[in-house]
Amino acid sequence: MQRRAVLFLLACIPFFTACAIIPIARPASPPASKPASASVTVKRAQFLMGTLVEITAVAPSDAIAQASLTAGFQEIRRLENLLSTWIETSELSRVNQAAGLKPVGVSAETFDLLRRALEVAEYTEGGFNIAIGPAVRLWNIPEAPRIPTAMELDIAAQYVDYRRIHLDAARRTVFLEKPGMRIDIGGIGKGFAAEKAAAVMREIGATGGLVAVAGDFRVFGRRADSTAWPIGIQHPREPGKILATLDATDEAVSTSGDYERYFMQDGVRYHHILDPKTLQPARLCQSVTIIAPDATTTDALATGVFVMGPVRGLALAERLGLGAVIVDAGGGISISSHARNRVKLSP
Repeated sequence: MQRRAVLFLLACIPFFTACAIIPIARPASPPASKPASASVTVKRAQFLMGTLVEITAVAPSDAIAQASLTAGFQEIRRLENLLSTWIETSELSRVNQAAGLKPVGVSAETFDLLRRALEVAEYTEGGFNIAIGPAVRLWNIPEAPRIPTAMELDIAAQYVDYRRIHLDAARRTVFLEKPGMRIDIGGIGKGFAAEKAAAVMREIGATGGLVAVAGDFRVFGRRADSTAWPIGIQHPREPGKILATLDATDEAVSTSGDYERYFMQDGVRYHHILDPKTLQPARLCQSVTIIAPDATTTDALATGVFVMGPVRGLALAERLGLGAVIVDAGGGISISSHARNRVKLSP
């Protein structure tokens, strides 16, 4: 389920992608004296949640900007310790370890994330599915990718029903009904962390900011020059080329694509976005970008719509009133009505 794709931040400094740093420059503005009341912009990057995280803060002073950056990174690190299944002591690791045995008490953040994930699973008719962990482990695309056998996938299919994840709001517990089940939040966790980081930055006093966790961008306020945050969507088949651009303010943008984590075998591309119905890589799209008010939604829906495909996925985006840019398997581009006047396709 782990989904990585690339959004470009079109700024006048290098920006980060899921696996590379690609500089895009704009012509420098003529030098000008800085008013005493001008906002300060500070940028910093750290490696968290298995990827490079870049945060930009705009604030009335350098001290506030620096403090908001620090708070944003600390929040992401705190959530990583709660949610990462790569950390044996995390809450989700304990939930997975107790599969079929007993409910596990979790924090409010973990419970909220899982509740949101199950809601999106329903919206996407199971296209987004955090119970897909056993299949993700079989393909193991991040570390040692291979094509699982039909028998292995048949066995894994017994453990990927998200309806067997039971949440008890009164006790704030999580229970995986069958031994062998395994939650994987790769398609929602980074967006959730970006959303929470942006919130704490605002609490500290940042007036504007951008939190980029791999392919999930959460922006708030405006840049120091009072302009919106320009975002670019990477072309899924031409590395380094921008497919489309849009300006974002107080919203989130996430992209899922088949071009960042994949391997080729016998001329076939095997990528990491798995269809929960087949446990094979989803084949109907090359990339999906979702634009919505919060990054938890965009992260999960980008994955879910990718699996659903362009027809059902676009219909879902229209029904939910969200922006969507979908590149289908043949390279055709569909844009939802809520994004059509904002997204500019590159020549």
